[in-house]
Amino acid sequence: MWFTRVSLKNPVFATMLMLALVVLGIFSYQRLKVDQFPNIDFPVVVIVTEYPGASPEIVESEVTKKVEEGVNSIAGINSLTSRSYEGQSVVIVEFQLYVDGRKAADDVREKVAAVRPLFRDEVKDPRVLRFDPSSRAVWSVAVLPEAVPSAAGPPQGASAPSGGSAARAAASVGATSFKQPSAVELTNWADQVLKKRLENVRGVGSVTLVGGSKREINLYLNPQAMEAFGVSTEQVVNAVRNENQALPVGSVRSLEQDRVVQIDARMERPEDFGRIIVMRKGGAPIRVDQVARVSDGAQELESLALYNGQRTLLLSVQKAQDENTIEVVDGLVKAIADIRPQLPPGVKLEPIGDAARPIRVAVQNVRQTLIEGAVLTVLIVFLFLNSWRSTVITGLTLPIALIGTFWFMAMFGFTINMVTLMALSLCVGLLIDDAIVVRENIVRHVQMGKTPFRAALEGTQEIGLAVLATTLSIVAVFLPIGFMGGIIGKFFHEFGITIVAAVLI
Repeated sequence: MWFTRVSLKNPVFATMLMLALVVLGIFSYQRLKVDQFPNIDFPVVVIVTEYPGASPEIVESEVTKKVEEGVNSIAGINSLTSRSYEGQSVVIVEFQLYVDGRKAADDVREKVAAVRPLFRDEVKDPRVLRFDPSSRAVWSVAVLPEAVPSAAGPPQGASAPSGGSAARAAASVGATSFKQPSAVELTNWADQVLKKRLENVRGVGSVTLVGGSKREINLYLNPQAMEAFGVSTEQVVNAVRNENQALPVGSVRSLEQDRVVQIDARMERPEDFGRIIVMRKGGAPIRVDQVARVSDGAQELESLALYNGQRTLLLSVQKAQDENTIEVVDGLVKAIADIRPQLPPGVKLEPIGDAARPIRVAVQNVRQTLIEGAVLTVLIVFLFLNSWRSTVITGLTLPIALIGTFWFMAMFGFTINMVTLMALSLCVGLLIDDAIVVRENIVRHVQMGKTPFRAALEGTQEIGLAVLATTLSIVAVFLPIGFMGGIIGKFFHEFGITIVAAVLI
């Protein structure tokens, strides 16, 4: 065969070609992303519309049906389902698998925007969400209150120091003691400092704060006082709303300068709300603190996070689309390590969830199986051939083919996952059997007294077509797997193409 003759007459060219495949494969391997499963795009779009206080029947007639009629004209829809709940409408649009998920979401947003003017004013703006299996949280950390050192006196039974030593001891205790932060202070620090630090990590899509208690100024009205002063609830609400705001007035221009004028009337302290004038009665002002009690506290809990039965704050991190989970988690761990020395007193961070760990374990197990299979294959070849030289020559096909496959995986945009590593594991046996047959036939010709060059040329030509037919038959079996339809076909696309690339190399 022509490539056999070219390789025998130009051994340097053949060696450099194999080395080029190995070098390209090594560089591609360093750039391949690692994930548990292939990155699959499911073209499913969800439309969520809230209608506060509406019954399911009203939600269906006023919202759901209008959304369905609006998006039904989009091309490529496979199924359209809807759910109408109390105060909420959910419409699920499933497209054909060949439709790009991002384009489908854009088409749905365009149709929903056209339907929005038909809704009542009470209906909130619809939210269009694209279904993404990788949008789940990949990492989470808990913000816990740390044990506070006691600033009390010496333990019972211990003698108290006297003189200067007592003063030094008191100074030491006062220096080490600190106040445990409240839930509001902890939430403010986590929201303004920790959350922003995590959002700056490369590959992070969003950070969600769960179990937070944000600061809130509450006004508790006194019905008796309101009745005595003749003040209504609406008057109090309007007074607080109108007085607590910053408004632009305009600008004052002259030949020399241009000044911007604005009203800065936002309350800076909680007690300022009590000084707001609600109304005037008989020339005397009636303030908020005369008809209500101002309380500086926390807002009602909308979510709760517990750690070992203890209330805590949880920051849940989602990665951006098409980002590597392991790289994102490594960046988050490094960010937490950098911020630990800067933690305020009484606060500690405890990582809770790590989606990269099962990926590392699964990929490492398959990788270990691949290495063990290759080593056992080489040992079995040595036992049967009983020649280290033949074993080494035959065994070189494995690293050259497997490492070179990483180059094709990078070109096709594949990742190192359980499916592609399983394909490489299966290729171990498929790759070495042809090398064994060719090597044995060459050895037979050498034993017949031919020169190594002539034995290699004639031995390869003798069974070259048979080996080529075997290789092409394997390609014919696994190539259609890479182009199967349906969800299963998307999972096995990388499997079939990886096997074909490894066998052809």
